[in-house]
Amino acid sequence: MKLLFVSDSFKGSLSSHQTINLLTKAANEVFGPCQTEGLPVADGGEGTLEAIIDSRNGQIIEATVYNPLMEEIKASYGIFDDNKAIIQMASASGLTLIPKERQNPLFTSSFGTGQLILDALKKGYKDISIAIGGSATNDGGMGCARALGVRFLDPEDKELMGYGYDLEKVNSIDISNMTPLIKDAKITVMCDVTNPLCGPNGATYTFSSQKGADNESMEKLEKGMCIYRDKIMEYMGINCDDIPGTGAAGGLGAALKVFFNGQMKSGIERVLDLIEFDKHLTDVDLIVTGEGCTDWQSCYGKVMQGVGLRAKEKGIPVIGLSGSMGKGAMDICKYGLESLMTLVNAPMTINYAIENAEKLYYEAAVRMFRFIKVGMDIK
Repeated sequence: MKLLFVSDSFKGSLSSHQTINLLTKAANEVFGPCQTEGLPVADGGEGTLEAIIDSRNGQIIEATVYNPLMEEIKASYGIFDDNKAIIQMASASGLTLIPKERQNPLFTSSFGTGQLILDALKKGYKDISIAIGGSATNDGGMGCARALGVRFLDPEDKELMGYGYDLEKVNSIDISNMTPLIKDAKITVMCDVTNPLCGPNGATYTFSSQKGADNESMEKLEKGMCIYRDKIMEYMGINCDDIPGTGAAGGLGAALKVFFNGQMKSGIERVLDLIEFDKHLTDVDLIVTGEGCTDWQSCYGKVMQGVGLRAKEKGIPVIGLSGSMGKGAMDICKYGLESLMTLVNAPMTINYAIENAEKLYYEAAVRMFRFIKVGMDIK
């Protein structure tokens, strides 16, 4: 029997690596010595960089960049194979990089993300995947594009810095100084939202309040984003509101698509491709996956859905082991999973569950494998 363990991290408690180790220990206890393999995985959000680099024996590169407030910091990205790089926007332009009292997307920029892309290009990496979750910005990706040579000019032909408040000042766009390094590059945008750039479901009204914008700031940002959209249409001939995902990460999706021909792809699908997941399915009898909390959202671009669908194509059964179950959790069984088990074994607080996650996970894994063993023994 060959078992494959492919679980997301449990936020705040267990890493993907820890779940692999605990599942391996539990499987050997229940079945005796057996063939197991574990793949760290993520859905394009937290843990994506580490999962890919671990799976592909890659390397972490550190670079000095600007954070969302344009202050110098050290940020990291990953490289593997001969020409591939993986960048997490949150490393350079993430909300967690600035204190809560200073969070306001009028005054933040995605410039640092562009610096990471440029650093990778200069080092010869031409196949670049960018995970764009967790941003602190609502600048339409102007900051990122500016770091790569795109110039945004005001009515007096002065170059704009690329903060959120600069959106309404954009009068013209100049791409003549764009770095030639990106022209031959393949840019893949890891994105699981379909929001357009502007409008009720656009970048500003959907996401900016999470980044510190109040109602007044949102009105100013949306006004500017509409001007920015119109200037992109005028100079690039593309209407970003017609392209799903351009509103992701405060509009970074739009900049990567319009200026650098970025291709939008589901985060989990791209991660599974990059870790060469399908190559690990040969002769596998059972897959165990999981996440911190399984609910209806798990069916929309999360790890369990992605793993389940790939396994279903190969006829491999999948079991889920999660921290807890919420509304619509069992809907995940429509995507290749046979059933779900949880770590919770008694009434407990969230803090208790987090503090005791390793013990709870191991005990739940043993219970799960015992059930599977009974099923194997039934004639």
